[in-house]
Amino acid sequence: MLVHIDQDKCCGAGHCVLAAPEVFDQRDEDGIVVLLDARPPAELQQAVREAADVCPAAAIRLEMV
Repeated sequence: MLVHIDQDKCCGAGHCVLAAPEVFDQRDEDGIVVLLDARPPAELQQAVREAADVCPAAAIRLEMV
């Protein structure tokens, strides 16, 4: 799995951080998503899918590689 984020779309809701804190974080100054791990290990991939599903701005795109 390869994770892509679009910081221009991100609204800073933080749902991704709640779903997969090992993969996503937020900038302190504005809450915009920061990608910590673009290739999460298998045990985190379900949480990453959930993060993408709950993102209200559709700022997370997943590519299966």
